[in-house]
Amino acid sequence: MSRRPVHLAVYDSLADWETGHTTAHLARAGHRVLTVGPTTEPVLSIGGLRIRPDLALAGLRPEDSSLLVLPGADLWDTSDDLAPFARAARAFLDAGVPVAAICGATAGLAREGLLDDRAHTSAAPSYLAATGYAGGARYVDADAVTDGDLITAGPTEPVAFAREVLRRLGVYDGETLDAWYRLFHDSDAEAYAVLRAASAR
Repeated sequence: MSRRPVHLAVYDSLADWETGHTTAHLARAGHRVLTVGPTTEPVLSIGGLRIRPDLALAGLRPEDSSLLVLPGADLWDTSDDLAPFARAARAFLDAGVPVAAICGATAGLAREGLLDDRAHTSAAPSYLAATGYAGGARYVDADAVTDGDLITAGPTEPVAFAREVLRRLGVYDGETLDAWYRLFHDSDAEAYAVLRAASAR
């Protein structure tokens, strides 16, 4: 497993709830999680959390990262302010480094043309269609979708989003990944025993 940092994009109006499972469980598995903002000036999430980015987007290089996580944010739909993050996603994918985008970030990737030739999902087909993108035929009605190095999910699926990231980075797989999802998504108490046994190995 790569131990290059995971980079979480942070920007004003980011949706707090969408990436918590992802970053928490990556960190518990030994991945260092760094935040990357438009600059290093603090940003304010939808929930009112003030976050000071570890680095500015201009200093982010795919070769220094194991994953770029793009959360949703109002700004994806109300301005072009976050377009540089979509361009960064292109650089990551071109370099073979995974990108995980949820909610509004999927619209940003659609505008950048990154969903035209990749299977993907989002909040709804109509939401992405409004971007004018050419990838409607590749839309999948699923909680989360992985196509090669790209992971996408809609705003109501933070656990499924995390599941795909944990699978892609090799944190969990097989029965253990299934148990993790059943515990955190379905509140299946029996899954806890499976996870505990796996952690004891």
